[in-house]
Amino acid sequence: MNTLELHAVHKSFGPVAALTDINLCVPSGSRTAIVGPSGSGKTTLLRMIAGFEFPDRGRITLDGQVMVDGRGAVPAHQRLIGYVPQDGALFPHLSVAANVGFGLPGSLDSKRQRIAELLEMVALEANMATRWPHELSGGQQQRVALARALAQRPRLMLLDEPFSALDTGLRASMRKTVARLLAAAGVTTVLVTHDQAEALSFADQLVVMRQGRLIQAGPPLELYQHPQDAQTALFLGDAVLLPAHLDNGLAHCDLGVLPVRDSAARGQATIMLRPEQLQLAPEAPGSGVASGCVAVVKDCDFAGNTCTLNVALATASGGEQLLPVRNQGPHLPAPGTRVRISTQGLAHVLGATTAT
Repeated sequence: MNTLELHAVHKSFGPVAALTDINLCVPSGSRTAIVGPSGSGKTTLLRMIAGFEFPDRGRITLDGQVMVDGRGAVPAHQRLIGYVPQDGALFPHLSVAANVGFGLPGSLDSKRQRIAELLEMVALEANMATRWPHELSGGQQQRVALARALAQRPRLMLLDEPFSALDTGLRASMRKTVARLLAAAGVTTVLVTHDQAEALSFADQLVVMRQGRLIQAGPPLELYQHPQDAQTALFLGDAVLLPAHLDNGLAHCDLGVLPVRDSAARGQATIMLRPEQLQLAPEAPGSGVASGCVAVVKDCDFAGNTCTLNVALATASGGEQLLPVRNQGPHLPAPGTRVRISTQGLAHVLGATTAT
């Protein structure tokens, strides 16, 4: 069963089309992440779902109920949709308890038990109820905002880049905390983010948008390994893109002859490998490397437990191409070192003629 469904949603601001024929299904209880470059329409789409904006045409349904179509729209406050903006948007003149209880019926005293339950749910101590927003850390403010959104027992939770203002370590821990809380509450969630790694780790379903269009949607691993086009491949992470000639399930390219996933593809095409599919070994007699081609290490991007080596591969045209290679070992080849490159797994084909 799908909690949220969008059918041919279109929105323009003057002559500019912000969204064009968006079709999307969000399964009940799942987590969907929407990614795309600035101006791709992802925040506009989130605001449409929330009821803050209205499409020029198309239909949005929630649990089978029409939220908006050509005949009318359900107001935002009647949709039972939780919304957590980027900055949390806490009321600065209200205590934590008053922020969490805002919108709940009854007096603050009558709401205390529910507020206490919500603070516990988001892992905040009970004595924080009397604090003011300016006395909280960034992560604590986001958890208060989440508790306030959960207070209404929403059918759907919308998160608009809620972790972007946090430092790196806190972002990762908050992302895991929020994902665990929403899963435990059984709340269907849609996250908008510009952070590809965040989207890949958070979501059950990943949606890639570009220039107001939905380019590709599916499980994160599927999109990472099998992107629809080169732009999507590069947007979701480092990628090695090589021209190749395809025949009988093999790609003939500057890295040698590589197996491909699409065995029916023929002719000229671009193939993709992720950096973790490349392996380096020293070019030395007796190294035991029987396959691969020679390249030269240019530099290293050190990032603690993982490093990305840029190696220069000679191309058939007489030039060279820099390839990113992941390296997790403590011993890194120095710049200028000649190494052999071998590959693991199958290359992904980006556009080719398929035999019939």
